[in-house]
Amino acid sequence: MKVGVALNMLSQAGRPDVAVVSEHMALGDLAEPLGFDSLFALEHHFTGYAMSPSPTQLLAYYAGRTSRITLGTAVIVLPWHDPIRVAEEIALLDIMCGGRCLFGFGRGAASVEYEGFRIDQGEARPRFIESAQIIKMALSQENFEFKGEHFQIPRTSIRPRPISHPERRFYGTAVSPESVDVMARLGFSMLVIMQNEWPKAAADVHRFNAVAAAEGFTPRPPMVLTNVSVAESRAEAEERAIEYLGRKWDSIDNHYHFSDGHLNNVKGYESYDKVGVTYAKMKDPVRRAKATDFYVSIQLVGTPDDCIQKLEELQALTGLDHLITEFSFGGMPHHESETNMRMFADTVMPVLQHDARFAKPPAILRAAQNLQEENVFAPA
Repeated sequence: MKVGVALNMLSQAGRPDVAVVSEHMALGDLAEPLGFDSLFALEHHFTGYAMSPSPTQLLAYYAGRTSRITLGTAVIVLPWHDPIRVAEEIALLDIMCGGRCLFGFGRGAASVEYEGFRIDQGEARPRFIESAQIIKMALSQENFEFKGEHFQIPRTSIRPRPISHPERRFYGTAVSPESVDVMARLGFSMLVIMQNEWPKAAADVHRFNAVAAAEGFTPRPPMVLTNVSVAESRAEAEERAIEYLGRKWDSIDNHYHFSDGHLNNVKGYESYDKVGVTYAKMKDPVRRAKATDFYVSIQLVGTPDDCIQKLEELQALTGLDHLITEFSFGGMPHHESETNMRMFADTVMPVLQHDARFAKPPAILRAAQNLQEENVFAPA
């Protein structure tokens, strides 16, 4: 199994942004020396929820500082961008890193970001689909043109040309069933952000694989993004997770405003009604504590042996072959984040990378039926 690191640069009250960004970039510099296989950059804007507004720019920095690890976006939010410009940035980064890049895409859910870019959020899904089609064409064809509802591209060509085929290594995030279908029909692979019960994630993977196969694609194993808190004792790992993952709720709702239910009235986001219900309940301290306990239970939390056992179960359910980890979340102090990352690299990651148990994704187990869906969380 491949193992990667994602950098989520949450702003912190009373601290300059440069200090937070510098600490996360220091974690990024540790990825290759510690033996990780990949490094991922996020995209968010305006609120400090994740201070990474340009994933390809950040990864270009690491392209010059690394020689081995894969570089990936998690994710570029296509409706906010001109697809031609995205294709150009991908092609240039492909050259700069020698073809060792993966590109993930999503459509985003934060109204504050759509408003900031002056894009109608109700157009998110069709804009995403057209942008994805244009980017694939731009990277794979010397000359191309496109006529769609939102984009009309005259015959043109992007330069420089990529040196590999990055369009063959695209993947996407999907929160709603409709988005699962869109990603599968585009021929993307799937990035699962661990936000609900593991069998529910497995059910999404099954749906994705079935749709992809029906479209004539061979589904690739999914990647999974999760928070990690590992320590010598289970109590220490859980205490850290409860404290800092518990702090995520305010940062998520301050950014997405799920709790006010406004997405119910936005075309293409109707399935987020359960997310709104979950966050509205967070006003009650008892429910908030219960939600935190549940969220911690579906992340990678515990001793090294606990983490390995959980990953065996998660791989059996989903067939994942690439784990993406976050070690710094909720304003965790830098020294704790680094300790968390180093312990995982020393004790868990060698097993994932070299033990025969994780050498090849197994046949995926059928997901459980009649799942509870009370707790539904945001992509974070």
